[in-house]
Amino acid sequence: MQEIVSTELLTKPQDKQRIVLKVHAQDNVLIALRDLFEGEQIMYSDTTLILQENIKAGHKIAMRHFKEGETVIKYGYGIGSTTQAVNKGAHIHSHNLTTNLDGSETYQYAPAPLPVNEITTVPTFKGYKRKSGHVGVRNEVWIINTVGCVNQAANRIAELAKKQFSCRADDFIANTHPFGCSQLGDDLNNTRNILASLMQNPNAGGVLVIGLGCENNQLDGLIRATPNMDPSRLRFFNSQEVEDEIQVGLTLVEELLDVMSGDQRETVPVSSLSLGMKCGGSDGFSGLTANAIVGRVSDKLTRFGGRVILTETPEMFGAEQVLLNRANSKTTFDNIVKLVNDFKQYFITQNQPIYENPSPGNKAGGLTTLEEKSLGAIQKGGKAIINEVIDYGQRASIGQGMTLLQSPGNDAVSSTALAAAGANIVLFTTGRGTPLGFPVPTVKIASNSNLAIRKKHWIDFNAGRILDENIDIDQCADALFECILAIASGQKTKNEENENREMAIWKNGVTL
Repeated sequence: MQEIVSTELLTKPQDKQRIVLKVHAQDNVLIALRDLFEGEQIMYSDTTLILQENIKAGHKIAMRHFKEGETVIKYGYGIGSTTQAVNKGAHIHSHNLTTNLDGSETYQYAPAPLPVNEITTVPTFKGYKRKSGHVGVRNEVWIINTVGCVNQAANRIAELAKKQFSCRADDFIANTHPFGCSQLGDDLNNTRNILASLMQNPNAGGVLVIGLGCENNQLDGLIRATPNMDPSRLRFFNSQEVEDEIQVGLTLVEELLDVMSGDQRETVPVSSLSLGMKCGGSDGFSGLTANAIVGRVSDKLTRFGGRVILTETPEMFGAEQVLLNRANSKTTFDNIVKLVNDFKQYFITQNQPIYENPSPGNKAGGLTTLEEKSLGAIQKGGKAIINEVIDYGQRASIGQGMTLLQSPGNDAVSSTALAAAGANIVLFTTGRGTPLGFPVPTVKIASNSNLAIRKKHWIDFNAGRILDENIDIDQCADALFECILAIASGQKTKNEENENREMAIWKNGVTL
Protein backbone atom coordinates (compact mmCIF):
# COMPACT_ATOMS: atom_id res chain seq x y z
CA MET A 1 0.00 0.00 0.00
CA GLN A 2 1.40 3.37 -0.94
CA GLU A 3 1.63 6.11 1.64
CA ILE A 4 -0.96 8.84 1.07
CA VAL A 5 1.24 11.75 2.05
CA SER A 6 2.85 14.41 -0.10
CA THR A 7 6.47 13.57 -0.83
CA GLU A 8 7.04 17.31 -1.10
CA LEU A 9 5.99 17.73 2.52
CA LEU A 10 8.39 14.98 3.56
CA THR A 11 11.39 16.55 1.85
CA LYS A 12 11.17 19.96 3.58
CA PRO A 13 11.38 22.13 0.44
CA GLN A 14 13.30 25.35 0.91
CA ASP A 15 11.09 27.53 -1.27
CA LYS A 16 8.94 29.42 1.21
CA GLN A 17 7.24 31.20 -1.66
CA ARG A 18 5.77 28.06 -3.23
CA ILE A 19 2.17 28.55 -4.26
CA VAL A 20 1.15 25.05 -5.42
CA LEU A 21 1.68 21.51 -4.19
CA LYS A 22 1.54 18.11 -5.84
CA VAL A 23 0.42 15.54 -3.28
CA HIS A 24 1.59 12.34 -4.97
CA ALA A 25 3.92 11.59 -7.87
CA GLN A 26 1.06 10.01 -9.85
CA ASP A 27 -1.30 12.98 -9.44
CA ASN A 28 -2.53 15.00 -12.41
CA VAL A 29 -3.72 18.00 -10.37
CA LEU A 30 -1.96 20.57 -8.21
CA ILE A 31 -3.29 22.13 -5.00
CA ALA A 32 -3.29 25.93 -4.68
CA LEU A 33 -1.59 27.03 -1.47
CA ARG A 34 -2.95 30.57 -1.74
CA ASP A 35 -5.63 32.33 -3.75
CA LEU A 36 -4.53 32.42 -7.39
CA PHE A 37 -5.78 34.59 -10.21
CA GLU A 38 -6.60 34.22 -13.88
CA GLY A 39 -3.58 34.83 -16.09
CA GLU A 40 -0.96 34.01 -13.41
CA GLN A 41 1.90 31.92 -14.74
CA ILE A 42 2.99 29.02 -12.55
CA MET A 43 6.24 27.14 -13.01
CA TYR A 44 6.02 23.64 -11.60
CA SER A 45 8.92 21.22 -12.23
CA ASP A 46 9.17 21.14 -16.03
CA THR A 47 5.55 22.27 -16.47
CA THR A 48 4.38 25.82 -17.12
CA LEU A 49 0.76 26.61 -16.30
CA ILE A 50 -1.16 29.76 -17.15
CA LEU A 51 -4.23 29.90 -14.94
CA GLN A 52 -7.48 29.97 -16.89
CA GLU A 53 -9.51 31.41 -14.01
CA ASN A 54 -9.34 32.49 -10.37
CA ILE A 55 -8.66 29.55 -8.04
CA LYS A 56 -9.03 29.66 -4.24
CA ALA A 57 -6.52 28.22 -1.78
CA GLY A 58 -7.03 24.50 -1.23
CA HIS A 59 -8.63 23.94 -4.65
CA LYS A 60 -7.39 21.82 -7.55
CA ILE A 61 -5.67 22.94 -10.75
CA ALA A 62 -5.53 20.79 -13.91
CA MET A 63 -1.91 19.92 -14.75
CA ARG A 64 -2.87 18.92 -18.29
CA HIS A 65 -5.82 18.93 -20.66
CA PHE A 66 -8.61 16.48 -19.69
CA LYS A 67 -11.19 15.01 -22.02
CA GLU A 68 -14.70 14.34 -20.73
CA GLY A 69 -14.78 11.14 -18.66
CA GLU A 70 -11.10 11.08 -17.70
CA THR A 71 -9.99 10.17 -14.17
CA VAL A 72 -8.64 12.89 -11.92
CA ILE A 73 -5.93 11.63 -9.57
CA LYS A 74 -5.06 13.03 -6.13
CA TYR A 75 -3.23 11.22 -3.31
CA GLY A 76 -2.23 8.74 -6.03
CA TYR A 77 -5.83 7.51 -6.35
CA GLY A 78 -8.74 8.37 -8.62
CA ILE A 79 -11.10 10.85 -7.00
CA GLY A 80 -13.68 11.02 -9.81
CA SER A 81 -14.12 11.69 -13.52
CA THR A 82 -14.45 14.89 -15.50
CA THR A 83 -17.94 15.73 -16.72
CA GLN A 84 -16.61 17.91 -19.54
CA ALA A 85 -13.34 18.80 -21.21
CA VAL A 86 -11.02 20.73 -18.87
CA ASN A 87 -8.15 22.88 -20.07
CA LYS A 88 -4.67 22.82 -18.60
CA GLY A 89 -4.48 25.43 -15.84
CA ALA A 90 -8.24 25.38 -15.21
CA HIS A 91 -10.08 24.90 -11.93
CA ILE A 92 -11.27 21.35 -11.24
CA HIS A 93 -14.20 21.23 -8.84
CA SER A 94 -17.92 20.46 -8.57
CA HIS A 95 -18.76 22.07 -11.92
CA ASN A 96 -16.61 19.63 -13.91
CA LEU A 97 -15.83 16.64 -11.66
CA THR A 98 -18.12 13.88 -10.38
CA THR A 99 -17.72 10.77 -8.24
CA ASN A 100 -16.94 7.37 -9.77
CA LEU A 101 -18.77 5.60 -6.95
CA ASP A 102 -22.07 3.95 -7.89
CA GLY A 103 -22.69 1.24 -5.29
CA SER A 104 -21.33 -1.63 -7.38
CA GLU A 105 -17.94 -1.71 -5.62
CA THR A 106 -16.52 -5.08 -4.59
CA TYR A 107 -13.70 -5.74 -2.15
CA GLN A 108 -10.80 -8.17 -2.09
CA TYR A 109 -8.75 -9.44 0.83
CA ALA A 110 -5.22 -8.27 0.06
CA PRO A 111 -3.53 -7.67 3.43
CA ALA A 112 -0.57 -5.32 3.58
CA PRO A 113 2.62 -6.56 5.29
CA LEU A 114 2.50 -6.13 9.06
CA PRO A 115 4.75 -3.30 10.26
CA VAL A 116 7.81 -4.17 12.33
CA ASN A 117 7.19 -3.01 15.89
CA GLU A 118 10.62 -1.81 16.94
CA ILE A 119 11.41 -2.03 20.64
CA THR A 120 11.67 1.48 22.02
CA THR A 121 11.28 3.39 25.25
CA VAL A 122 7.57 3.85 25.95
CA PRO A 123 6.56 7.43 26.93
CA THR A 124 4.45 8.01 30.02
CA PHE A 125 1.77 10.37 31.29
CA LYS A 126 0.07 10.90 34.63
CA GLY A 127 -3.38 9.37 34.73
CA TYR A 128 -5.94 7.82 37.07
CA LYS A 129 -5.87 4.04 37.33
CA ARG A 130 -9.32 2.44 37.47
CA LYS A 131 -10.41 -0.86 38.96
CA SER A 132 -11.45 -2.03 35.47
CA GLY A 133 -7.85 -1.84 34.23
CA HIS A 134 -8.53 1.30 32.22
CA VAL A 135 -6.80 4.62 32.89
CA GLY A 136 -8.54 8.01 32.96
CA VAL A 137 -7.02 11.34 31.99
CA ARG A 138 -9.56 13.25 34.11
CA ASN A 139 -11.22 12.58 37.47
CA GLU A 140 -14.65 14.07 36.86
CA VAL A 141 -18.16 13.49 38.12
CA TRP A 142 -20.46 12.79 35.19
CA ILE A 143 -24.20 13.34 35.55
CA ILE A 144 -26.18 11.36 32.99
CA ASN A 145 -29.94 11.40 32.50
CA THR A 146 -32.06 8.53 31.21
CA VAL A 147 -34.52 10.91 29.53
CA GLY A 148 -34.61 14.49 28.30
CA CYS A 149 -37.31 15.42 30.83
CA VAL A 150 -34.68 15.72 33.58
CA ASN A 151 -32.05 17.62 31.59
CA GLN A 152 -32.46 20.77 33.63
CA ALA A 153 -32.16 18.86 36.88
CA ALA A 154 -28.88 17.36 35.67
CA ASN A 155 -27.62 20.79 34.61
CA ARG A 156 -28.64 22.36 37.91
CA ILE A 157 -26.93 19.65 39.97
CA ALA A 158 -23.73 20.06 37.95
CA GLU A 159 -23.87 23.85 38.33
CA LEU A 160 -24.34 23.70 42.11
CA ALA A 161 -21.73 20.96 42.53
CA LYS A 162 -19.14 23.17 40.80
CA LYS A 163 -19.85 25.89 43.34
CA GLN A 164 -19.97 23.69 46.43
CA PHE A 165 -17.34 21.04 45.64
CA SER A 166 -15.07 22.71 43.05
CA CYS A 167 -11.79 21.51 44.59
CA ARG A 168 -12.84 17.89 44.99
CA ALA A 169 -12.97 16.82 41.32
CA ASP A 170 -11.53 17.93 38.00
CA ASP A 171 -15.02 18.95 36.86
CA PHE A 172 -18.72 18.19 37.11
CA ILE A 173 -20.27 17.46 33.71
CA ALA A 174 -23.94 17.11 32.83
CA ASN A 175 -24.08 14.91 29.71
CA THR A 176 -27.64 15.72 28.69
CA HIS A 177 -29.72 14.68 25.66
CA PRO A 178 -33.36 14.90 24.48
CA PHE A 179 -34.08 11.16 24.12
CA GLY A 180 -35.19 8.20 26.25
CA CYS A 181 -38.94 8.71 26.01
CA SER A 182 -41.26 7.17 23.39
CA GLN A 183 -38.43 5.25 21.72
CA LEU A 184 -38.71 1.68 20.48
CA GLY A 185 -36.50 -1.13 19.17
CA ASP A 186 -33.06 -0.28 17.84
CA ASP A 187 -33.65 3.41 18.50
CA LEU A 188 -34.13 2.76 22.21
CA ASN A 189 -31.20 0.34 22.22
CA ASN A 190 -28.94 3.00 20.69
CA THR A 191 -29.83 5.44 23.48
CA ARG A 192 -29.34 2.86 26.20
CA ASN A 193 -26.08 1.50 24.76
CA ILE A 194 -24.49 4.92 24.31
CA LEU A 195 -25.40 6.02 27.83
CA ALA A 196 -24.25 2.73 29.36
CA SER A 197 -20.91 2.91 27.56
CA LEU A 198 -20.44 6.59 28.46
CA MET A 199 -20.98 5.72 32.11
CA GLN A 200 -17.94 3.43 31.88
CA ASN A 201 -15.51 5.93 30.34
CA PRO A 202 -12.47 5.99 32.66
CA ASN A 203 -12.39 9.81 32.68
CA ALA A 204 -15.43 9.65 34.99
CA GLY A 205 -14.31 8.99 38.56
CA GLY A 206 -17.95 8.91 39.61
CA VAL A 207 -21.29 8.75 37.77
CA LEU A 208 -24.70 9.97 38.89
CA VAL A 209 -27.63 8.76 36.76
CA ILE A 210 -30.94 10.63 36.99
CA GLY A 211 -34.14 9.02 35.77
CA LEU A 212 -37.70 10.31 35.69
CA GLY A 213 -39.61 7.07 36.27
CA CYS A 214 -42.08 6.66 33.40
CA GLU A 215 -39.69 6.73 30.39
CA ASN A 216 -39.05 3.89 27.95
CA ASN A 217 -35.36 4.03 28.84
CA GLN A 218 -35.96 2.69 32.33
CA LEU A 219 -33.30 3.36 34.94
CA ASP A 220 -32.98 -0.26 36.08
CA GLY A 221 -32.48 -1.44 32.49
CA LEU A 222 -29.72 1.12 31.96
CA ILE A 223 -27.96 0.05 35.18
CA ARG A 224 -28.18 -3.61 34.13
CA ALA A 225 -26.39 -2.67 30.90
CA THR A 226 -23.25 -1.78 32.93
CA PRO A 227 -22.52 -5.09 34.76
CA ASN A 228 -18.76 -4.47 34.86
CA MET A 229 -18.97 -0.98 36.36
CA ASP A 230 -17.52 -0.44 39.83
CA PRO A 231 -20.71 -0.04 41.95
CA SER A 232 -18.90 2.21 44.42
CA ARG A 233 -18.52 4.77 41.61
CA LEU A 234 -22.22 4.80 40.68
CA ARG A 235 -25.27 6.48 42.19
CA PHE A 236 -28.79 6.74 40.71
CA PHE A 237 -32.41 7.66 41.44
CA ASN A 238 -35.76 8.38 39.76
CA SER A 239 -36.93 11.96 40.16
CA GLN A 240 -40.62 10.98 40.54
CA GLU A 241 -39.71 8.97 43.64
CA VAL A 242 -38.01 11.73 45.66
CA GLU A 243 -39.24 15.03 47.09
CA ASP A 244 -36.35 17.27 45.98
CA GLU A 245 -34.34 15.82 43.09
CA ILE A 246 -31.74 18.61 43.21
CA GLN A 247 -30.91 18.07 46.87
CA VAL A 248 -30.90 14.28 46.47
CA GLY A 249 -28.57 14.64 43.50
CA LEU A 250 -26.15 16.86 45.42
CA THR A 251 -26.12 14.43 48.35
CA LEU A 252 -25.25 11.54 46.02
CA VAL A 253 -22.55 13.63 44.28
CA GLU A 254 -20.97 14.20 47.70
CA GLU A 255 -21.03 10.45 48.31
CA LEU A 256 -19.19 9.90 45.02
CA LEU A 257 -16.64 12.55 45.96
CA ASP A 258 -15.93 10.72 49.20
CA VAL A 259 -15.16 7.59 47.17
CA MET A 260 -12.99 9.60 44.75
CA SER A 261 -11.06 11.37 47.51
CA GLY A 262 -8.15 8.93 47.34
CA ASP A 263 -7.74 9.15 43.56
CA GLN A 264 -4.34 10.48 42.54
CA ARG A 265 -2.56 10.82 39.22
CA GLU A 266 0.09 8.14 38.73
CA THR A 267 2.77 7.68 36.10
CA VAL A 268 1.47 5.21 33.53
CA PRO A 269 2.73 4.08 30.08
CA VAL A 270 1.18 5.70 27.01
CA SER A 271 -0.07 2.22 26.09
CA SER A 272 -2.86 2.95 28.61
CA LEU A 273 -4.21 5.70 26.34
CA SER A 274 -7.12 5.43 23.90
CA LEU A 275 -7.46 8.18 21.29
CA GLY A 276 -10.53 8.88 19.15
CA MET A 277 -9.95 10.32 15.67
CA LYS A 278 -12.44 12.79 14.14
CA CYS A 279 -12.45 15.37 11.35
CA GLY A 280 -14.99 18.15 10.98
CA GLY A 281 -15.35 20.94 8.44
CA SER A 282 -12.44 19.80 6.26
CA ASP A 283 -10.73 21.91 3.62
CA GLY A 284 -8.31 21.19 0.80
CA PHE A 285 -5.40 21.16 3.26
CA SER A 286 -6.88 18.76 5.84
CA GLY A 287 -5.51 15.67 4.13
CA LEU A 288 -2.09 17.30 3.72
CA THR A 289 -1.50 18.66 7.22
CA ALA A 290 -3.88 17.97 10.12
CA ASN A 291 -5.04 14.47 9.13
CA ALA A 292 -1.53 13.53 8.07
CA ILE A 293 0.07 14.36 11.43
CA VAL A 294 -2.80 12.71 13.31
CA GLY A 295 -2.06 9.60 11.22
CA ARG A 296 1.51 9.67 12.44
CA VAL A 297 0.24 10.01 16.02
CA SER A 298 -1.93 6.92 15.38
CA ASP A 299 1.12 5.00 14.20
CA LYS A 300 3.18 6.18 17.16
CA LEU A 301 0.55 5.33 19.77
CA THR A 302 -0.19 1.88 18.39
CA ARG A 303 3.53 1.18 18.11
CA PHE A 304 3.77 1.93 21.84
CA GLY A 305 0.86 -0.43 22.56
CA GLY A 306 -2.05 2.02 22.74
CA ARG A 307 -5.50 2.03 21.13
CA VAL A 308 -6.77 4.26 18.31
CA ILE A 309 -10.48 4.45 17.44
CA LEU A 310 -11.52 5.59 13.94
CA THR A 311 -15.15 6.22 12.98
CA GLU A 312 -17.32 8.21 10.51
CA THR A 313 -18.19 5.24 8.28
CA PRO A 314 -19.62 7.24 5.33
CA GLU A 315 -16.33 9.14 5.18
CA MET A 316 -14.58 5.85 4.45
CA PHE A 317 -16.62 5.38 1.24
CA GLY A 318 -14.32 5.51 -1.74
CA ALA A 319 -11.24 4.75 0.38
CA GLU A 320 -12.44 1.60 2.13
CA GLN A 321 -10.13 -0.73 0.19
CA VAL A 322 -7.13 1.09 1.70
CA LEU A 323 -8.49 0.29 5.16
CA LEU A 324 -9.42 -3.27 4.19
CA ASN A 325 -5.81 -3.93 3.22
CA ARG A 326 -4.84 -3.21 6.82
CA ALA A 327 -7.12 -5.82 8.41
CA ASN A 328 -5.13 -8.18 10.63
CA SER A 329 -7.21 -11.21 9.56
CA LYS A 330 -9.86 -12.40 7.15
CA THR A 331 -12.40 -12.14 9.99
CA THR A 332 -11.55 -8.48 10.56
CA PHE A 333 -11.68 -7.91 6.78
CA ASP A 334 -15.21 -9.38 6.67
CA ASN A 335 -16.25 -7.23 9.64
CA ILE A 336 -15.02 -4.07 7.88
CA VAL A 337 -16.96 -5.01 4.72
CA LYS A 338 -20.07 -5.51 6.87
CA LEU A 339 -19.46 -2.14 8.60
CA VAL A 340 -19.37 -0.36 5.23
CA ASN A 341 -22.23 -2.26 3.62
CA ASP A 342 -24.48 -1.87 6.65
CA PHE A 343 -24.10 1.90 6.45
CA LYS A 344 -24.79 1.86 2.73
CA GLN A 345 -27.98 -0.06 3.48
CA TYR A 346 -28.89 2.61 6.06
CA PHE A 347 -28.78 5.22 3.29
CA ILE A 348 -30.83 3.00 0.98
CA THR A 349 -33.46 2.37 3.68
CA GLN A 350 -33.79 6.14 4.18
CA ASN A 351 -34.10 6.67 0.39
CA GLN A 352 -30.95 8.78 0.33
CA PRO A 353 -28.03 8.69 -2.15
CA ILE A 354 -25.17 6.55 -0.86
CA TYR A 355 -22.41 8.74 -2.22
CA GLU A 356 -23.52 12.23 -1.26
CA ASN A 357 -20.90 14.88 -2.04
CA PRO A 358 -19.06 16.66 0.79
CA SER A 359 -20.87 19.36 2.77
CA PRO A 360 -21.05 23.01 1.63
CA GLY A 361 -18.17 23.86 3.96
CA ASN A 362 -16.04 21.05 2.57
CA LYS A 363 -16.76 22.16 -0.99
CA ALA A 364 -15.90 25.77 -0.18
CA GLY A 365 -12.58 24.51 1.16
CA GLY A 366 -11.74 22.71 -2.08
CA LEU A 367 -13.08 19.16 -1.63
CA THR A 368 -15.22 17.94 -4.52
CA THR A 369 -16.07 14.23 -4.34
CA LEU A 370 -16.55 11.74 -1.55
CA GLU A 371 -13.48 9.82 -2.73
CA GLU A 372 -11.35 12.93 -2.31
CA LYS A 373 -12.69 13.67 1.17
CA SER A 374 -12.42 10.01 2.26
CA LEU A 375 -8.84 9.58 1.04
CA GLY A 376 -7.89 12.61 3.13
CA ALA A 377 -10.05 11.61 6.10
CA ILE A 378 -8.72 8.08 6.57
CA GLN A 379 -5.21 9.43 6.92
CA LYS A 380 -6.09 10.04 10.58
CA GLY A 381 -5.61 6.30 11.03
CA GLY A 382 -2.07 6.36 9.64
CA LYS A 383 -0.90 2.88 8.70
CA ALA A 384 -1.97 1.17 11.93
CA ILE A 385 -3.22 -2.40 11.64
CA ILE A 386 -6.97 -2.77 12.23
CA ASN A 387 -7.71 -5.57 14.69
CA GLU A 388 -11.23 -4.72 15.87
CA VAL A 389 -14.58 -3.59 14.44
CA ILE A 390 -17.39 -2.59 16.81
CA ASP A 391 -21.00 -1.47 16.47
CA TYR A 392 -22.36 1.92 17.48
CA GLY A 393 -22.60 2.13 21.26
CA GLN A 394 -20.08 -0.63 21.94
CA ARG A 395 -16.82 -0.23 23.86
CA ALA A 396 -13.41 -0.74 22.30
CA SER A 397 -10.83 -3.11 23.72
CA ILE A 398 -7.88 -1.80 25.63
CA GLY A 399 -4.41 -2.58 24.36
CA GLN A 400 -2.58 -2.28 21.08
CA GLY A 401 -4.34 -1.74 17.76
CA MET A 402 -6.93 0.20 15.82
CA THR A 403 -10.70 -0.09 16.24
CA LEU A 404 -13.19 0.85 13.52
CA LEU A 405 -16.41 2.11 15.08
CA GLN A 406 -19.77 2.23 13.31
CA SER A 407 -21.13 5.78 13.37
CA PRO A 408 -22.25 8.55 11.01
CA GLY A 409 -20.00 11.50 10.22
CA ASN A 410 -21.98 14.08 12.22
CA ASP A 411 -19.52 15.77 14.59
CA ALA A 412 -21.50 15.49 17.82
CA VAL A 413 -22.89 12.00 17.15
CA SER A 414 -19.56 10.45 16.14
CA SER A 415 -17.52 12.20 18.85
CA THR A 416 -19.99 11.06 21.51
CA ALA A 417 -19.69 7.53 20.14
CA LEU A 418 -15.88 7.78 20.42
CA ALA A 419 -16.17 8.81 24.07
CA ALA A 420 -18.63 5.98 24.69
CA ALA A 421 -16.23 3.54 23.02
CA GLY A 422 -13.65 4.50 25.64
CA ALA A 423 -11.58 7.26 24.04
CA ASN A 424 -9.85 9.35 26.71
CA ILE A 425 -9.25 12.19 24.25
CA VAL A 426 -10.66 13.04 20.81
CA LEU A 427 -8.29 14.46 18.19
CA PHE A 428 -10.52 16.72 16.09
CA THR A 429 -9.01 18.01 12.85
CA THR A 430 -10.66 20.96 11.14
CA GLY A 431 -10.10 23.30 8.24
CA ARG A 432 -13.19 25.41 8.90
CA GLY A 433 -13.29 25.59 12.70
CA THR A 434 -15.92 24.89 15.35
CA PRO A 435 -16.29 25.72 19.05
CA LEU A 436 -17.78 22.29 19.79
CA GLY A 437 -16.38 20.10 22.52
CA PHE A 438 -17.51 16.67 23.66
CA PRO A 439 -17.66 14.49 26.80
CA VAL A 440 -13.87 13.98 26.77
CA PRO A 441 -11.10 16.54 26.11
CA THR A 442 -11.31 17.51 22.44
CA VAL A 443 -8.04 18.60 20.81
CA LYS A 444 -8.82 20.93 17.89
CA ILE A 445 -6.12 20.67 15.21
CA ALA A 446 -6.26 23.34 12.50
CA SER A 447 -5.25 22.37 8.96
CA ASN A 448 -4.29 25.96 8.10
CA SER A 449 -2.62 28.79 10.00
CA ASN A 450 -5.27 31.35 9.11
CA LEU A 451 -7.85 29.41 11.10
CA ALA A 452 -5.45 28.81 13.99
CA ILE A 453 -4.66 32.53 14.27
CA ARG A 454 -8.18 33.81 13.67
CA LYS A 455 -9.82 31.36 16.06
CA LYS A 456 -7.08 30.83 18.63
CA HIS A 457 -9.71 30.51 21.38
CA TRP A 458 -10.98 27.37 19.58
CA ILE A 459 -7.76 25.79 18.29
CA ASP A 460 -5.28 23.77 20.37
CA PHE A 461 -2.71 22.95 17.69
CA ASN A 462 -1.75 24.45 14.34
CA ALA A 463 -0.83 21.89 11.67
CA GLY A 464 -0.82 24.66 9.05
CA ARG A 465 2.79 25.42 9.98
CA ILE A 466 3.77 22.48 7.79
CA LEU A 467 2.87 24.54 4.74
CA ASP A 468 3.50 28.08 6.01
CA GLU A 469 6.79 27.55 7.81
CA ASN A 470 8.06 24.39 6.09
CA ILE A 471 8.01 22.54 9.41
CA ASP A 472 8.91 18.89 8.88
CA ILE A 473 5.74 16.78 9.01
CA ASP A 474 7.24 14.25 11.45
CA GLN A 475 8.52 17.05 13.66
CA CYS A 476 5.03 18.55 13.72
CA ALA A 477 3.53 15.14 14.59
CA ASP A 478 6.03 14.75 17.44
CA ALA A 479 5.00 18.16 18.79
CA LEU A 480 1.34 17.11 18.66
CA PHE A 481 2.17 13.87 20.49
CA GLU A 482 3.86 15.84 23.28
CA CYS A 483 0.81 18.12 23.43
CA ILE A 484 -1.43 15.04 23.83
CA LEU A 485 0.71 13.71 26.68
CA ALA A 486 0.44 17.08 28.45
CA ILE A 487 -3.35 17.06 28.02
CA ALA A 488 -3.53 13.47 29.26
CA SER A 489 -1.62 14.61 32.35
CA GLY A 490 -4.08 17.40 33.11
CA GLN A 491 -3.49 20.34 30.77
CA LYS A 492 -6.87 21.69 29.66
CA THR A 493 -8.00 21.85 26.05
CA LYS A 494 -9.75 24.92 24.66
CA ASN A 495 -13.14 23.21 24.82
CA GLU A 496 -12.58 22.56 28.53
CA GLU A 497 -11.47 26.14 29.16
CA ASN A 498 -14.58 27.37 27.35
CA GLU A 499 -16.78 24.84 29.20
CA ASN A 500 -18.04 23.62 25.84
CA ARG A 501 -19.28 20.04 26.23
CA GLU A 502 -21.94 18.49 24.03
CA MET A 503 -23.23 15.02 23.33
CA ALA A 504 -25.60 13.61 20.73
CA ILE A 505 -27.20 10.24 20.08
CA TRP A 506 -27.85 8.68 16.68
CA LYS A 507 -31.61 8.87 16.09
CA ASN A 508 -32.53 6.36 13.40
CA GLY A 509 -35.83 4.81 14.43
CA VAL A 510 -39.47 5.31 15.39
CA THR A 511 -40.75 7.77 17.99
CA LEU A 512 -44.17 7.06 19.48
